[in-house]
Amino acid sequence: MRYPNSWNQVKRLSALIAFILAGASNAPAGDNDQKNLDEQIKGEERAVLTDAPNVPPAITRKNATKVIVHLEVKEVEGEISSGVRYVFWTFGGKVPGKFIRIREGDLVEFHLDNHPSSKMPHNIDLHAVTGPGGGAASSFTAPGHSSVFSFKALNPGLYIYHCATAPVAMHVANGMYGLILVEPKGGLPKVDYEYYVVQGDFYTKGKNGDKGLQPFSMVKAIDERPDYVVFNGSTSSLLEDRALPVKAGETVRLFIGNGGPNMTSSFHVIGEIFDRVWPEGNTNTVTENVATTMIPAGSAAIVDFKVNVPGNYVLVDHSLTRAFNKGALGMIKASGEENKLVYSGKISDEVFLPEGSGIRVADQKSAKAPVATSKVERVAAGRAVYAANCAACHQSNGEGIPHAFPPLAKADFLNADKLRAIKVVTGGLTGKVTVNGQEFNGVMPAWSLSDEDIANVLSYVYASWGNSGKEVTAQEVKANRVKVGAKGQVVE
Repeated sequence: MRYPNSWNQVKRLSALIAFILAGASNAPAGDNDQKNLDEQIKGEERAVLTDAPNVPPAITRKNATKVIVHLEVKEVEGEISSGVRYVFWTFGGKVPGKFIRIREGDLVEFHLDNHPSSKMPHNIDLHAVTGPGGGAASSFTAPGHSSVFSFKALNPGLYIYHCATAPVAMHVANGMYGLILVEPKGGLPKVDYEYYVVQGDFYTKGKNGDKGLQPFSMVKAIDERPDYVVFNGSTSSLLEDRALPVKAGETVRLFIGNGGPNMTSSFHVIGEIFDRVWPEGNTNTVTENVATTMIPAGSAAIVDFKVNVPGNYVLVDHSLTRAFNKGALGMIKASGEENKLVYSGKISDEVFLPEGSGIRVADQKSAKAPVATSKVERVAAGRAVYAANCAACHQSNGEGIPHAFPPLAKADFLNADKLRAIKVVTGGLTGKVTVNGQEFNGVMPAWSLSDEDIANVLSYVYASWGNSGKEVTAQEVKANRVKVGAKGQVVE
């Protein structure tokens, strides 16, 4: 046997071995395309389109048909975070765009309608389309106009669609994306719930949390420095009363997309393991027992799992500052009967003090902070202290994380007693606390910040999110500071 003497020969030999191992019975590339092209179209129907997080019903028909899709482009102002407004460019009036569900082999007649109030022309690139620009070449549509084209659904899978009008990154960054499912002929396995979630990164001229109407920043988009990374168009789209409801003991399917335009998603549901994952929306290949799945920008994935016990399950991008600082958080709320064998919950709460340890202290190198000469200066300085030390848990909008970190916005516990607030920040807090009628049970560490920094951050919190507007001075902090010993123990 002659051994290869160049890298190209190695690659050719590897390809030959792979072909032999695959077996000659495998169908040639494009053979399935031809079968779908040859399939007879019977009848027609208008597509059922849904807004996230809802999904159209599964397709049960056994034949291919003509499916008529009407998708309207609208430019709408909405809220990306509490008090932060943004002009979204949308497919259907919301971010993400409407969920489109068709069957492999269908003939799709697609109508892209650009609302007369739009300021920009738009088009659509559906990653499920075989043809120039995925439909973009045929769908460039001015405001007040409609474009029509058709395509045959040759390949099953879950695909992103997005606007592809220049500058493409700007149109996508403004929210112009959604998902189209080309359901395989045999369908997907039956589940009890199906939901639709798309991650996107947003770039504003103001900083994260700056209130009012925020315009798009092309500079930040080019530098890939998003101010917000969110699910379904806002930081609160899947939280509180908009969390996804399920029942323990039943199965859940998430159709997950990543509109981008830039960030890759590390999608994870805290407290769950995906029983099945169809990575990159490939319905021919399934992987099992996956905790976190990677979804590139412009791609999608399907994940299935069974919820075995009731409780709250948090959806995150596991690039965690995106979740806890920029908004990529959602929640599944599972009701039902406990199963202590699967998950016991906390059995006991005991003190653990190994030698040389004590109460957890979030220690920082001390540095003399600039002295504020007015309440305005104190609040402005406190914003930076809050962003560096508090926002990860209590969030940039002060709303906290349900059942984990209490809200600071309009917080009765906080507003009732500012001296108590000083003691909590300087000495920490362990155990149960009730805020706005909700009970929280956790640990807040003592912060080794200067009197000036603590006065500034508390003044900022009191001045924000509908709180009382109280001012806290460095002298008040000094007089009411809880002293913490070298090992982290409270000494008075």
